Amino acid sequence: MRVAVGSDHGGFRLKQEIIRVLEEEGVEFRDFGTFSLESCDYPEIALMVAEAVAGEEYHRGILICGTGIGVAIAANKVPGVRAALCHDTFSARMAREHNDTNILTLGERVIGPGLAAEIVRVWLKAEFAGGRHERRVKKIAAIERRTTKIK
Repeated sequence: MRVAVGSDHGGFRLKQEIIRVLEEEGVEFRDFGTFSLESCDYPEIALMVAEAVAGEEYHRGILICGTGIGVAIAANKVPGVRAALCHDTFSARMAREHNDTNILTLGERVIGPGLAAEIVRVWLKAEFAGGRHERRVKKIAAIERRTTKIK
């Protein structure tokens, strides 16, 4: 599994913790930035990670900002992305099993590094359940195709 990782300055410290988790788990990853605490705009980082995942260069992505909300909104604008903001392990597991999410978003100012590490581990190990959930994910994709044509 290849994972694209990124954060803005508000998620930089937690991203460093998540990178340690990925290394411990033996997961191949690329850090798309930011690489310091200097202020930057989260939509730029979210776009890079989302396009890498949607383009299938990476299987999944993890994005971190102060709340996880901004990067989730930005990533979900990219066709093919299903990003979910998770602040507990149950939601992380369900995001994969029921919604086949391909990007996890986290908020550094919302959860601590220990919980974030557990969320990442659960999300990475969970598999899409398919079945009735597959039908629903396909309906989401159909909505996405319809709305991208409206422009």
